[in-house]
Amino acid sequence: MANTTKSKITEDKIISLFMESVLENEKVPSSVFKFCKEHKIKEEEFYGFFGSFETLQKTIWDKFFDNSFNVMQKNSEYPSMTNEEKMLTFFFTFFENLTLNRSYVLFIMKEHKNSMEGLGQLKGLRRKFKDFASTLIEERNEEKNLKIFKYNAPLFSEGAWLQFLFILKFWTEDGSPGLEKTDIAIEKSVTTIFQIFESTPLEKIVDFGKFLYKEKFA
Repeated sequence: MANTTKSKITEDKIISLFMESVLENEKVPSSVFKFCKEHKIKEEEFYGFFGSFETLQKTIWDKFFDNSFNVMQKNSEYPSMTNEEKMLTFFFTFFENLTLNRSYVLFIMKEHKNSMEGLGQLKGLRRKFKDFASTLIEERNEEKNLKIFKYNAPLFSEGAWLQFLFILKFWTEDGSPGLEKTDIAIEKSVTTIFQIFESTPLEKIVDFGKFLYKEKFA
């Protein structure tokens, strides 16, 4: 008799098994074949969702963004937030999401600590984040009548992305209770992201610089 049982393998299930495998074995599986055999998955089921482990790892970061963005938008107060508050809410939500998966993220970041290879995993996340940041600054530009006072969205989004990378690195090294220092870094960083495009950002930049100096050399 033919087996008519519908496969219960999903994208999220494969991701969960992959993350568990990485943490339990302290390395990325050596091959899709061995990974599938170990977890009783057909290779065609794996390839139905991912072309490689590299694709899977990129998808994990994409999902961190998508899950955070969806949670943020479900907040009834989100539509009435200022653009700075929206960015701040995203950062807090995103890093709360990362903290739920901290062991995996720390392992992956440690693996690529001395190379730029790891940033390849962040390509999809970078695109999504920069689109989000650009949308916020374009909305802010709509409030300005003169073009001379409008902000450069590509420049703003790139600056926001660099700040994101800084916070990500800060988060990986944060040993404070409840990662409370990361929360402080997020608040100061997001404020800087927006204030740097204002006419008098000096005080904010100096304040942020003092914070970074204290954390680096304390």
